[in-house]
Amino acid sequence: MIDLYYWTTPNGHKFSPNNRIPAIVDHAPSDGGASLAMFESGAILLYLADKTARLIPAEFRARLDCVQWLFWQMGNLGPMAGQNHHFRLYAPEKLPYAMTRYLKETGRLYAVLNKRLADREFIAGDYSIADIASYPWVQPERQGQNIEEFPHLKRWKATIASRPAVERAYAIAKGINPTPTVHDEKSRKVLFGQDQSVVK
Repeated sequence: MIDLYYWTTPNGHKFSPNNRIPAIVDHAPSDGGASLAMFESGAILLYLADKTARLIPAEFRARLDCVQWLFWQMGNLGPMAGQNHHFRLYAPEKLPYAMTRYLKETGRLYAVLNKRLADREFIAGDYSIADIASYPWVQPERQGQNIEEFPHLKRWKATIASRPAVERAYAIAKGINPTPTVHDEKSRKVLFGQDQSVVK
């Protein structure tokens, strides 16, 4: 059994040194040992893919290709799109330099992914953790991007959105977090107001 910890889970932070979601606890890890906690979405995806031998290629070079695109999302698409969201949608002060910087960088990253998808259905061949990691961060309407400029990315996004498991996952997410954006002072404080005092 695997427990998932998210925003509203009591004491979920104790499994994540970064005091952020997501985090999981696997009560039946593959090594047969004690329960194992994992944090950070990329690490969790890689752990689950390895445990189940699904959603990641087994062949050496294909696996590395998938892993490098997973890391590309963790180091590029996620952080840069996140800053795009922050400065365009949430920052109390509109800073033109920051807004333009992350608008352009998000467009550049869309172009990288669009080029990658020009000759393949999914990022690393078959549907994989690389797609699962990147998909939620491609939100052109929130990121000031014209998806029509990225036809391969548009096709990829529509293909993933229509997958039954993705439809089920998003339905579950709406039940857990019906208001997923910053909507009040409490959520704003959690996302944007923490400092070193919260690390315990």
